[in-house]
Amino acid sequence: MPWRTPSPAAEEPRPAKPPRRGGFFSLLLKSLIGLLASIGFLVAAAVVLIVVAVQRYDGRDEAAELPERFVVTFDLANGLSERQPDNPLQQIAAPALSVAELHRSLNDAAADPRVSCLAVRAGIGELSLAQAQEISGAIARFRDSGKFSLAFAATFGEGGTGLSHYLVASNLEEVWLQPSGGLDIRGFSIEQPFLREALDDLGIEPQFLQREEFKSAADIFQHRRMIEPVRRNLEALVNSWLAQATEDMAARRGLETAAVDTLISRVSVPATEARDEGLVDRLGYIDEAEARVEAQCGDEVESVPLERYARVTSNGLPEDAPVVALVHGLGPIVLGGPDEDFGRQLMQSDQVASAIEMAAKDDNVKAIVFRVDSPGGSYVASDLIWREIKQARENGKPVVVSMAEVAASGGYFVAAPADRIVALPATVTGSIGVITGKFDTSGLWQELGVDWDGVKAGENADLWSFNQPFSDQQLSDLQQDIERIYGDFLGKVADGRGLAVEEVRQVAGGRIWSGADASVRGLVDALGGFDVALANARDLMGVEADAPLRVVLFPEQRDPFTALLEDAFGSRWGPGLASTEAARKLSVLVEALAPVIQAAERLTADPRENVLRVPGF
Repeated sequence: MPWRTPSPAAEEPRPAKPPRRGGFFSLLLKSLIGLLASIGFLVAAAVVLIVVAVQRYDGRDEAAELPERFVVTFDLANGLSERQPDNPLQQIAAPALSVAELHRSLNDAAADPRVSCLAVRAGIGELSLAQAQEISGAIARFRDSGKFSLAFAATFGEGGTGLSHYLVASNLEEVWLQPSGGLDIRGFSIEQPFLREALDDLGIEPQFLQREEFKSAADIFQHRRMIEPVRRNLEALVNSWLAQATEDMAARRGLETAAVDTLISRVSVPATEARDEGLVDRLGYIDEAEARVEAQCGDEVESVPLERYARVTSNGLPEDAPVVALVHGLGPIVLGGPDEDFGRQLMQSDQVASAIEMAAKDDNVKAIVFRVDSPGGSYVASDLIWREIKQARENGKPVVVSMAEVAASGGYFVAAPADRIVALPATVTGSIGVITGKFDTSGLWQELGVDWDGVKAGENADLWSFNQPFSDQQLSDLQQDIERIYGDFLGKVADGRGLAVEEVRQVAGGRIWSGADASVRGLVDALGGFDVALANARDLMGVEADAPLRVVLFPEQRDPFTALLEDAFGSRWGPGLASTEAARKLSVLVEALAPVIQAAERLTADPRENVLRVPGF
């Protein structure tokens, strides 16, 4: 059966916790014994996990024998990663398929005579519009091969919108829907909390300066509702997303856009009506869809998950294929620090700049693809990465930026000097603007009856203290500082994009754009996913449009044991388990409180870390 691969994790029994009985000292003794036993258990479990994880890692490149003829299956619930983590323990929880592997493996499957069909299970799992467009581009090329393809969903959007899942499914030859299911394709919305009244009640005064009116990273602290310029900007973004989805659905299903608009305005569309309106081809349960696949692709045909097919075929490229370096810039941009923080991916400037520099100096590398998925962050860190991209280009190494879900503010800053910028139509990009400021908590301390006192050497040594407001002179100086940074941002975008500064200013001001709208305004060169970025790299290298490429990760993936040891005990450049930060990361309590911690970080972090930052994405 194509989709019915049992999950090993789901089969593992979970031990029940024994009840606690007895008096205080008995409870204390049992707790101590339990603590020691738990530590022993955790150590033993860690050893087992390491063995299992490393075995999994070691088996990634084994050329396991594939059937003579088979169906490739892809379950969207398994998710998609930008880059596989090095640490095999992290790989256990991470999606097993990366964006680069998705495109390569489906391209291989289209030409592989052993692959008869493609079966996709949709409807379950988080999937953004940008991810749906990325996956759709890869599937469309498979369908061009003429091989049969089918998508099945029990429902599109139970408990939420199924629009992104449906967009992926509509790329396949047949779309099946369970009779009891339906389509929730209601569009897109963005909501934000506004905390100004709560901060006022606490005696906390937000003091932020920005360039310009659309730079809304601090609006949730400064206002009680969405201000009009930001409302217009976000309305333009969601309207662009909806227009893209509507046009895609209409084109793929041969419908009029007006008819699709009417269906989107519904709360939901029942299965029978979805079939009658031409949104799905057949109604049936999963076993009936599987029977259809077998009828089209061969009786008792075997199934191979796309993740496995990607691993087995990963070494199939000719050795003389041109090498393209793939560098990832993922998460908020930080100056130094770890590349993860409480489970969040961070774009560490030294690490990313070093990877770009290594790729630029490697004679075997003919081009660099810089994959960016970042809401921005530190101006100084962004500038360091910007310089390495610019130097690589000036030294004759073509650089193509491939934008994922978001590449805005600092995420756009680092992309600006590339030879080509490729964005998905739904990518959130732009946000060419600057923000800085802090919270004045002196009113809160006064309400609590807490007095602060201290000394300083230097007129502005306490500039970023939360215990007092900015002075008028400090506000004036900070305004000049963000004007300087904003001017630098505008100038670097203008230089990289071949535009006049005034032209950039017209699309700047902190506005965010969809990739489609950014393309019209000269901020993006081409629309598409990772495959389109590779096509642009081929063009810049001067090779044939269908020439095979060898995509190599920079930095290369670490040996699994090396990754485990470095992440646990620290490498040459960073602390390990002995550090307070690493210890906190291992704490279950901190992990559970991660959302609260992240919110607190925004209130207490060094404001310079978010000078080039777009909120909410």
